[in-house]
Amino acid sequence: MADLFAEKAQDWDQSEMRTQLAAGIGSAVLERVDFHPNMAVMDFGAGTGLISGQVASKVGKITAVDVSESMLEQLAAKPELQGKVRTVCQDITEQPLDEEFDVIVSAMAMHHVENTDKLAKTFAEHLKPGGEVALADLDKEDGSFHPAGTEGVYHSGFDREAMKSILENNGFGNIEFVTAHTVNKETGNYPIFLVTARKL
Repeated sequence: MADLFAEKAQDWDQSEMRTQLAAGIGSAVLERVDFHPNMAVMDFGAGTGLISGQVASKVGKITAVDVSESMLEQLAAKPELQGKVRTVCQDITEQPLDEEFDVIVSAMAMHHVENTDKLAKTFAEHLKPGGEVALADLDKEDGSFHPAGTEGVYHSGFDREAMKSILENNGFGNIEFVTAHTVNKETGNYPIFLVTARKL
């Protein structure tokens, strides 16, 4: 699989928009998920670890999953994450991990996965009974968030009701949405939702 982020990884964290977005999502996640030191957490689409970095001190261990080796290399190089976060470079919808987690967090990764229903099913399969997801992504938008022709973008955001149905159909309940952040770009303002849900 081609690493679509190979060229972007090096200076990914230099973007003020990205760091503000991660801070907004991270604080919303910390507000809504009751993390504790014994927890095993998966960060799906972990990238350079902007979300893992906000959660790591509160949990036992984090497994950072991404299909971009170059992004995970940036994550692994961060001193504050060493010994706390292990990286796994694979597509877990095709190659599941042989373990279950207390919580799965994800920030701005779902729109890079073509089959959202299969992804929700994969999340459920990787959670312990009663485990939680905290998933952040774009609200439905007109396609202008990403520059035209950006590779690997399968969805122009998500409709909240449609996302709720997908989660319900894959065994989740206690589904709640909040707006975690709004990205302001020249092309418009883009709300970012955080949905939390529990595996029934």
